[in-house]
Amino acid sequence: MAYIIDFSVAASGQIETAICKRLEAIRLSRNITQEQLAQEAGVSVRTIGRLEKGEGVSLDTFIRVLKALRIQQNLEALLPDPTVRPMERIERGDMVRKRARPTSKPPKRVQWTWGDGGDDNEQ
Repeated sequence: MAYIIDFSVAASGQIETAICKRLEAIRLSRNITQEQLAQEAGVSVRTIGRLEKGEGVSLDTFIRVLKALRIQQNLEALLPDPTVRPMERIERGDMVRKRARPTSKPPKRVQWTWGDGGDDNEQ
């Protein structure tokens, strides 16, 4: 049974569970045992079990498992290349962005001191 989730509204724990269930489903659809996947990824069988239960593993382990399942190309979709923005390239003439700049500046804070108020109490 597929684990269907709306990633745009799900909590991080729910997303982790969904991803782990999908990895398990991919492994099973390819008729690979946890032992075989662990061997190919260079991790322990217990680590594969923890991953599939959504109990948290390192990013390194996650990448190793993706590579062992031969689905590492999906990382490109996860984090697309930020330099490939055709409209920005046209506007900038192929210049590469080197720092972020906010679109508007926050209002200047004026230092208030005593006596700078109105003339209400002057005699």
